[in-house]
Amino acid sequence: MNMTSDLVSAVGQLAQARVLCVGDVMLDRFVYGQVDRVSPEAPIPVVSVDREVAILGGAGNVVRNLVALGAETCFISVIGDDPAGREVTQLVGAETRLEPHLLIEPRRRTTIKTRFVAASQQLLRADRETVAPISAPLRAQVVRRAEEALADYAVLILSDYGKGVLGPDTVEALIAAARANGVKVVIDPKGRDYARYRGATLLTPNRRELAEATGLPSATDDEVVAAGRALIAQCDVGALLVTRSQDGMTLIERDGTVTHLAAEAREVFDVSGAGDTVIAAIAAALAGGVPLVQACMIANVAAGIVVGKVGTAITHAAEIVTALQTQDLVHGESKVMALPVALDQIAAWRAKGLKIGFTNGCFDLLHPGHVSLLAQARAQCDRLIVGLNSDASVQRLKGPTRPIQAETARAVVLASLAHVDAVVLFAEDTPIDLIEAIRPDVLVKGADYKLDEVVGGDVVQRHGGRVYLAKLAPGHSTTGTIARIAG
Repeated sequence: MNMTSDLVSAVGQLAQARVLCVGDVMLDRFVYGQVDRVSPEAPIPVVSVDREVAILGGAGNVVRNLVALGAETCFISVIGDDPAGREVTQLVGAETRLEPHLLIEPRRRTTIKTRFVAASQQLLRADRETVAPISAPLRAQVVRRAEEALADYAVLILSDYGKGVLGPDTVEALIAAARANGVKVVIDPKGRDYARYRGATLLTPNRRELAEATGLPSATDDEVVAAGRALIAQCDVGALLVTRSQDGMTLIERDGTVTHLAAEAREVFDVSGAGDTVIAAIAAALAGGVPLVQACMIANVAAGIVVGKVGTAITHAAEIVTALQTQDLVHGESKVMALPVALDQIAAWRAKGLKIGFTNGCFDLLHPGHVSLLAQARAQCDRLIVGLNSDASVQRLKGPTRPIQAETARAVVLASLAHVDAVVLFAEDTPIDLIEAIRPDVLVKGADYKLDEVVGGDVVQRHGGRVYLAKLAPGHSTTGTIARIAG
């Protein structure tokens, strides 16, 4: 199966998701303007204000992302009886597919974060808020409303910004209620004591938060995995997704499985709220029935989109689909490698214990026979390298009218196939030099060859590898296709 197609299909499942979110809502205010001079009163920029925008922040931004992804959402939070609280209420009321439960604590100040932005860069952030546990009666209301809602939702998000809605007793009660209803619990954690998240399905700390919670280093892949496994054991959670900025994400599961996801390469304008996008995308995907690893892949793409926007931004499902399809084209081209680059990549794969396969050919006018051969070849190994005859090599082998497609086109088409992990062009009549350099574990050719006729078979066997003869799909050949076109 093609991974991009699988993920695009999975994104389509987000529209069936039903997610309950409980956490600290905020009002994110953005003041946009221009800086043309420095203040004569102090060495600070003077912002000439053009406009101001207010949007939901904190757990409210998680909800905005859930709605943008198409999920039916229930939101429980606490606000103050103040102008900011009323503004939050208006913003929540404007969202579709959202069932809000905003509880009021009279003497509480609704959190406002005001960011001053010029030339797409934040200059200053000013916070006004109450950071204190909500009252005992209000805690009871939050838990009761969540318990009433859980029967209708597949995933519970606890969006903990440390403002007081999610105290230890509340978190414990909500996790217990979710588990009793068979509901997955996804938590964006805060603080250093993760013991209160015991029993959660997934925690999403960043690298710094992981180090603070465990007291262990988290700079390298191995350190992140070691710290993550220690935290899973200490807190009895199902899995951790550690967000690592430019180093991507690492998913660590309770059974020891580790999946590293490379960061999506794009220009970063603003990381505000990227964690909210990640947790919303994962929760919506899980609620839609998407497996955990694929859910994290979708979240990784979503995060790559949102950091390319200014402000506390959101990602729509359609944007993720577009990014996946664009990524597939770019990734296909990136799989076409010069031999030195391929050898470095192969060394990295081997360091992970992966088995390397190799096949070769002209692959002019790709047809079902080629696809069958490549599928069989990929089934024999973990990573498949395809040696591709250059145009000059094809002419010598097939005659002056061939190839029909130039080597660049043939290489890109091959690289776009899910079964192919790397394409390396060679100009010689045979791939013997490639085979000697790569030393594949498995060398694959069609069953129209005999074992002793396969070029490089002796080299591979001498190094402990084997030769595999793939079954041929009858009725398919490039020569036959050209003859039918000509006729």
